[in-house]
This record gives sequence, structure tokens and C-alpha cells, in this order.
Amino acid sequence: MSSEEKHHIVSYRSYLLILFGLITLTLISVAITHLELREYTVAAALILAGIKSFLVLTYFMHLKFDKPMYRYMVFIVFAVFFAVVFITFVDYVNR
Repeated sequence: MSSEEKHHIVSYRSYLLILFGLITLTLISVAITHLELREYTVAAALILAGIKSFLVLTYFMHLKFDKPMYRYMVFIVFAVFFAVVFITFVDYVNR
């Protein structure tokens, strides 16, 4: 680690809030399986999974504090992922 890099300290309160948010989103994703959303159940589960992965990447993996290049790379991966999911759903709906 070079002396030019800035150190960041995240409070325990922030970690606890993110943890409770992740637990809440997990409980919501479990509850969605009991609802009759038909073909939208998978879409809702994927959206919740995307939100949870965003929180984990941003706070627990410290992407929020890293170089912007890493954020761009993660954004490209998510964009490709959502494009593939969207194309899959379009194909599924049109069959």
C-alpha cells in the first residue's frame, strides 16, 4: 500500500444498517416465493438479488472507496448480466 492512498474507516453503525438491510431483503425474497406472481417471481427475485449484491459490493467489498476504474468494470459486468436476463425474459414471454 503506498502512502498516497487514503484510508477509510466505516462505522459499525453503517455495517449494522447494511446487515439489517440485507437480512430484510433476504426475508422479502423468501416471502416472494409464497406469492402468486407467476412469471414475475423470478424477475422479482433477480431484482432483489441485484440490490443485495450492490450493497455487498459497495460496502463490504469497499468498492465505494476504490478507484473509479473498478466501479466501471463492475458496472459493465452488471450491464451485461441484465442484458442477458432481459433477453432471456423476452424470449420466455414470446414463446
